[in-house]
Amino acid sequence: MFRNYLKIAVRNLLKHKTFSFINISGVAIGLACFLLLSLYVKDELSYDRFHANAERIYRLNRTFLSKDGTESLRLGHAAPPFGPLVKQDFPEVEQVVRLLEMGGLIEHGEQIYNESDVFAAEANIFKVFSFKVIQGNPDKALENPFSIMFSKKMAEKYFGKENPVGKIVKLENAFDCTVTGVYESLPSQSHFHPEALISFSTLNDNRVYGADGLRTNWGNNSFSTFLLLPKNYDPQKLVKAFPAFQNRHVDPKASTYSILNLTKLTDIHLKSHLDSEIEANGDMQYVYLFSAIAIFILVIACINYMNLATARSATRAKEVGMRKVIGAVRHQLIRQFLSESILLVSVSLFFALVIVVLCLPFLNDLTQKQLSFNALMDPVFLSIVLAITLFTGVIAGSYPAFFMTSFQPLSVFKGRVASALKNGKLRQGLVVTQFAIAVVLIICTAVVYSQMKYVKNYKLGYSKDQIVLLRAGSDSLINYESIKQQLKANSNILEVGRSSRIPSGRLLDSWEAYVMKGDSMAPADIGVKSLSVDEDFIPAYQIEMAAGRNFSRAYSTDKTNGFILNETAVRLLGWKNPADAVGARFGYGEIRGQIVGVTKDYHFESLHQKVAPIAMFAQTDRLGWMSVHISGGNVKDALAHVESVWKKQFPDRPFEYEFLDQKFGVLYATEQTQQLLFGIFSGIAIFISCMGLLGLSIFMAEIRTKEIGVRKVLGASITSLVIMLSNDFLKLVLIAIVIASPIAWYAMNNWLQDFAYHTDIHWSVFVFAAVVSIVIALTTISFQSIKAALMNPVKSLKSE
Repeated sequence: MFRNYLKIAVRNLLKHKTFSFINISGVAIGLACFLLLSLYVKDELSYDRFHANAERIYRLNRTFLSKDGTESLRLGHAAPPFGPLVKQDFPEVEQVVRLLEMGGLIEHGEQIYNESDVFAAEANIFKVFSFKVIQGNPDKALENPFSIMFSKKMAEKYFGKENPVGKIVKLENAFDCTVTGVYESLPSQSHFHPEALISFSTLNDNRVYGADGLRTNWGNNSFSTFLLLPKNYDPQKLVKAFPAFQNRHVDPKASTYSILNLTKLTDIHLKSHLDSEIEANGDMQYVYLFSAIAIFILVIACINYMNLATARSATRAKEVGMRKVIGAVRHQLIRQFLSESILLVSVSLFFALVIVVLCLPFLNDLTQKQLSFNALMDPVFLSIVLAITLFTGVIAGSYPAFFMTSFQPLSVFKGRVASALKNGKLRQGLVVTQFAIAVVLIICTAVVYSQMKYVKNYKLGYSKDQIVLLRAGSDSLINYESIKQQLKANSNILEVGRSSRIPSGRLLDSWEAYVMKGDSMAPADIGVKSLSVDEDFIPAYQIEMAAGRNFSRAYSTDKTNGFILNETAVRLLGWKNPADAVGARFGYGEIRGQIVGVTKDYHFESLHQKVAPIAMFAQTDRLGWMSVHISGGNVKDALAHVESVWKKQFPDRPFEYEFLDQKFGVLYATEQTQQLLFGIFSGIAIFISCMGLLGLSIFMAEIRTKEIGVRKVLGASITSLVIMLSNDFLKLVLIAIVIASPIAWYAMNNWLQDFAYHTDIHWSVFVFAAVVSIVIALTTISFQSIKAALMNPVKSLKSE
């Protein structure tokens, strides 16, 4: 019997080639989109799960509070003393491991590179995380000071095919380190990717960090600290004990301004969005979003199949009636139709897999991932794919199967089926659902595009174009004033400034601010961000002054106790006007001085964050960045000059630079990707929906062939017939627009809240989505409507 079902299914597919092609194409595209997005979601959900102890590893976070209790700084890092003290005070904690991002120059022979993915790591790191060590003893490789382990990729970079173990490399042109092991790089599904590990004991050297600092420095919260907890241990027990723990070790009031918390390792990538993270994380919202889009596209494809199957039902109604007359029972007919549907979806799956293979490189470029087709071959994932294929076949074929097999033979032969098919409420509901989903995606695409345009054109309060960024270093022996003069000797170099941080980065440094209250200095109630700059930073970025002046070499006190605040800091500290703050006494950390100027507000961080209160001051040992503002006339010549000066001054350092506007582009890369994906999938949704409309318009034309013939004989014009045939469908599209608009508004209004500065959702967005939907739908419907209206009425009425 099954063989018979299959044979008839194949015959029907081959007999109705046009419908089969449209059906297979629609379902294949829907399945391909579903599989591509499933690969993305699977990848996002798999982060850090390859570690054997993943379910027991937690990261220690530290949050600082302002005096009013609001969070001023949320860090995924902690101060260095916390690690050993947690292990000391909480013996139930099995392991505590600290890591410190170091970066810097690594040199071996002629090979010298400025590496960023270098971490100092405690010797027990391999007892917590699952590294695959290829060479060396993981229990001892990081015990001794100035030991270093390389990833296989980095070992080959410096040593080629040689065995690196026992070889010497030089760090920062100053320290000799012995290579003690090689390990495989962590998978891409990791929230951090160390390509070199330096023994943590190296930090005890005062030239590197200093043992005293590791024991007593509570202010440098740069250390990633991970805890390995016992099985089935409740981490909230530790969290509840942390306030007393801090008061005991830091100071008696520490818990009033500092909160310690824990984040599960497997939650870091998707659920942790703190001010400091080792690498940029993903977002659980996007996982939900793309999962929903994947399901929506598949639903649209299923609806498309149902509609096209219904369009064929008029021609197959007599077949159903005849089969019933000669003895077929309903459940046999249902199995017949479902077998056709499953066969069609199976064929579609084959083409969907071909589409996935072809589109994967594009998706990888778009998302910066390393998604592989092999992931589909994972037994669990493959089982899910096959189950979804079967489910899709059953769902897509269920409506035509149960609907068409419900016809009574007598009704079929008397021609009553056509009338029942013509007034199908379910079918109309499916069309509305299809287009509602498509309209939601169109509106989302338009809003994301509008926000990206808003971000691109938003005035940041400074110039970000033609700014070249160089890692300057803070060596006091380097004469940066001389370097600046050499750089500015070229007419293409407009200005050169130095700073502790650069725009597009986060302002993570903060000291306590003091203002005059009565006759004495008193702590301010707000947190003020720290930014160390030189006299040329503000001119280099063309930041405007709201009051007072810039730092000047003519005033020696500017370097020791001068401050420049931004307008937000002035306002929050209590001054009504920027001019009122100029000349006022001000304290920051241990420094006491006065405010010499106030800048207009500028967006140092991304537009996701509000403008922070900033205190700028001179602290030469922290000026690690150099910003070179070049003219746009001859960028190539300017860069060549900068490179020549750099190589002359730093012959042992490779010349590496970035453009500031490129760094800003990275800030919104996720949103740009989202915009493109929305556009692609909204286009696919519209395309599949229109295929369904095309099928329905063919169906309606078939059902109303004789009616059209009679109307033409009685004098109806082609225009009136086209309008008559199109009206019903356009009503459904308009209903879809009405339903979709509030849903899309709610979703995108919530999305925009992630930006501190964002555009409004303008009414024109909804008009645009409505016009696009109507035009596309009308174009699809009109093609078949005009064809039906032009038909010779003699052909449709000759049997009457």
